[in-house]
Amino acid sequence: MRVYKYHVQYNFISVRVKMMSWKDIKRRCLWCWCCGGTQEDSDTEEEPRRERIKKKKRKNKRAPKQETDNTHRLTPLNKSAVDEACVELLQDPRDEIGNSCSRPLETPVSKCALDEACEEHINNVLDDIEDSRSRPLGLTPVDEACEDLHALPDETEESDNPPLDASQCGPLCEGSSPRPLSEISHQKRITLEHFTFHKVLGKGGYGKVFLAELKGREEWFAVKAMKKDVLINDDVENTMVEKRVLSLGWDCPFLTHLYCTFQTKEHLFFVMEYVNGGELYFHKQKKERLDLNRATFYAAEIVCGLQFLHGKGVIHRDLKLDNVLLDGEGHVKITDFGLCKENVFGDNLTKTFCGTPEYTAPEILLEQQYSFSVDWWSFGVLVYGMLVGVLPFDGDDKEELYEAILNDTPVFPPWINMDTRNMLKGLFERDPAQRLGVVSNIRGHSFFKTVDWTALERREIEPPYKPNVTSHNDCSNFDQGILSEEPLLSQCEEGSLDSMDQTAFAGFSFINPRMEPLLQQ
Repeated sequence: MRVYKYHVQYNFISVRVKMMSWKDIKRRCLWCWCCGGTQEDSDTEEEPRRERIKKKKRKNKRAPKQETDNTHRLTPLNKSAVDEACVELLQDPRDEIGNSCSRPLETPVSKCALDEACEEHINNVLDDIEDSRSRPLGLTPVDEACEDLHALPDETEESDNPPLDASQCGPLCEGSSPRPLSEISHQKRITLEHFTFHKVLGKGGYGKVFLAELKGREEWFAVKAMKKDVLINDDVENTMVEKRVLSLGWDCPFLTHLYCTFQTKEHLFFVMEYVNGGELYFHKQKKERLDLNRATFYAAEIVCGLQFLHGKGVIHRDLKLDNVLLDGEGHVKITDFGLCKENVFGDNLTKTFCGTPEYTAPEILLEQQYSFSVDWWSFGVLVYGMLVGVLPFDGDDKEELYEAILNDTPVFPPWINMDTRNMLKGLFERDPAQRLGVVSNIRGHSFFKTVDWTALERREIEPPYKPNVTSHNDCSNFDQGILSEEPLLSQCEEGSLDSMDQTAFAGFSFINPRMEPLLQQ
């Protein structure tokens, strides 16, 4: 327990030292930095203080302390704890700071290894202050925003809380208790120079997704590059939400994993795991439709991913065949969290009009408040598309499509069995309060009667189909037309960044701890 107090106290000393000028440091003693008093204050109170410490030490010799495990909480420092820490640091008469404070202790105590380490730490702080007086800052607007974290972007900073361990997250069941977002540590700065772009995997209005290699490491990633000039107002916040939700992925095997994010003046970059099995839409198109066994397996893993997000208070709002990937072994990975809504707990609902039209739930079209029900409607459209080969609602234009979603009854081909029909009818319930997934746990439906959910969550069930993948950087399962494009970043419009407030993107960049070993290899 005493070691823990020392740790807190010396951090406190360091902060006070950084806030003082060199002249003040020479004028004040170490005790003055701790308590904020003057030289005279410390002289008048020092003698009673020494007597208290001597009595405490004699008492400790007669009755040793009983060790207790209090490392899980921070104990507030009292005046005696500060006194003890400072006096032991000043007990060596040869210490320059100690000599400037007062006369040596009458009964000096030998310095322990911890005292020496802390004394060395304080000396290093003084050296850093002296060096910083001549070091130019050269801060950009983004750097100035990062100063709120007491560190420049290229300096080391550790998170206050450790990252979540996936093994501690419990079962991925509907209604599981929400947990905080994974904490990310800032250990090393990542830049565009760390990567080589080889292929274009996809593109959209905001930018492109590249197949990228970490230089000199033979590690492959999917890097999503977004142009800053097309991100305005809500789009900036959606990007921040996407980063936070992606950071949850390490706690669920059926979500895409994020390694780091970084930015340049023109772009934002998401560095994600490269899922080389391709989109579920790509595989459905090759087979026209999927067999029941394969569709059931994919649907079950998607249920695990959705229920994990819902347990964290997150609505996906853009679930579709295009946003479900297969890894090299054939397992599902849900991706694209740019439209997610966070902090949906209890009566905290939303009514934003968003999503892909063919997968949009009726309550969104009616501009009603909604919750997780919209994801279960989209899930029903996805399952129908896998098994039938086409989507359940269609129209010549958006008006006809929305009319069909609000009024039409899906047609079930003869190869759709009764269990599947019953589940889809429950998912297409237009009253969101009565929709399957909201009123009951969908895992118990007869459609999933062959699924061992415990083994599925552990990825112990062998997938019914394994994509044709020959290497870690194999991209044969993606659109060959897009792959043929040059892997070049989309350029922002000339002059569009001159008036942009770069501080809007402060806090975007981070590195997941799992990325650091790859950088150190």
